[in-house]
Amino acid sequence: MTSDRTLAAAALIIAYATIIGFTDNFVTLIARNAGLWQFHATRSAMGIAILLAVSALSGLRLRPRRMRGVVARSAVHGAAMMLYFGSLAFLTVAQVAAGLFTAPIFVLLISRFVYGEPIGGARVLAVVTGFAGALLVLGPAALHGATVAAFLPVVAGALYAMGNIATRKWCEGENAGTLVGGFFVALGLFGIIGMAVLAVWPLPVPVGPSGFAVRGPVVPDGAFWLWTFVQAAGSLLAVSLMIRAYQISDAGRVSVFEYAILPAAAVWGYVIKSETLTLTAVSGMILIAAAGIVIALTGRQTTG
Repeated sequence: MTSDRTLAAAALIIAYATIIGFTDNFVTLIARNAGLWQFHATRSAMGIAILLAVSALSGLRLRPRRMRGVVARSAVHGAAMMLYFGSLAFLTVAQVAAGLFTAPIFVLLISRFVYGEPIGGARVLAVVTGFAGALLVLGPAALHGATVAAFLPVVAGALYAMGNIATRKWCEGENAGTLVGGFFVALGLFGIIGMAVLAVWPLPVPVGPSGFAVRGPVVPDGAFWLWTFVQAAGSLLAVSLMIRAYQISDAGRVSVFEYAILPAAAVWGYVIKSETLTLTAVSGMILIAAAGIVIALTGRQTTG
């Protein structure tokens, strides 16, 4: 029975990874003419509308039980996703996903140095291995020159880790709909604030995707509406699948399957945009995945 539930969880996570790997490849199309802030404001409005419709039909509770905890978690996770999507204008989906998946490493570090939880030697080695893998995936830009764009996915991974810890520490008892709703509200507010600031104090905007992060509100074209809706609907579906996987199987097992996003992103990048990864980048992905697996498995052993 446990084996069957684990296989079901694996299938849900693989579906989640496939959806995310597909939809995120089209952010560059949005970034050609629109801005990061307008994208998030619009995407969040669409996502919240879909969530409210689902809630009305199913009776799903969206009101938080612990408002302060949900607000704090939403702000941290929202900041992580702002950086994640901003990075997609400069890096491939596979590179950005690899940066985000340094999150288990940061979870370990935060748990140790903020909450005083003990960690063993194997997990320390996993942290070092995962960091080395991230440097390999991010490539020469990270190793030579240390550009801000190259390290944004890693910063996103750190914030994502904080949000994951907040889910356990601050939001116990909240249902998935509440947390997803809070996430979209936070991103929407970030988007509205960014649009307002750039409307009042516009910045020089490079042409194309390079201007994604500094582009103010524009009159959107058809591609913007189409791919932003795909993003909103895809995110809701994918996150729902991921949450269901964690509900039916052990979290330690499920977290290992999440690394399916790395090959999924690479495959979709090749199919859609003919993007290829160097042997060095593939090696880095393997190191990150190995580090995450070690952290997950040793975590299960520690917690029994």
